[in-house]
Amino acid sequence: MLYNFKNKQSTNLEKEGKMVYDALEIAEYIIDYCNFKSVPISNLKLQKILYFVQAEFLVSRDKPCFKDEIQAWDFGPVIPRVYRKYKIYGSGNIPSRIQSLFCLIDKKDIELINDMTDQCIKYTASELVEITHHQSPWIDNYALNCHHKISNNEIKNYFKEIQ
Repeated sequence: MLYNFKNKQSTNLEKEGKMVYDALEIAEYIIDYCNFKSVPISNLKLQKILYFVQAEFLVSRDKPCFKDEIQAWDFGPVIPRVYRKYKIYGSGNIPSRIQSLFCLIDKKDIELINDMTDQCIKYTASELVEITHHQSPWIDNYALNCHHKISNNEIKNYFKEIQ
């Protein structure tokens, strides 16, 4: 696999299993994972996968995967900082980075991220947009040309309800 797992100094949060990651780190991992599986991933598709990964963490782990805010944009949920980093690729495939990575993501979290990514990559970016456009976290927060925050509580409550 592309990732080498490296031990880092544990904080009390990590020891308690409450590590919350940076969305860019999770995005980079998902991009590399998709490219490793020879599955193209655009910025639009990446945004939706991140949203569903966040939802899965909130429901199954009772914690967010990443600390970054999710907003309701025209094409569904978006993590603005991740969007800005990868917007240079337009609607094209985002390539993997060339260097080998030392992944600081916990192995159990990697499994959850991989599982959710595998579920999402079966769909096109447009299909994922359509799915999110029928979900209350996006519906309740979307307004044309506005980027309202979708709270973690809204995401968690919605996905717990539909289980």
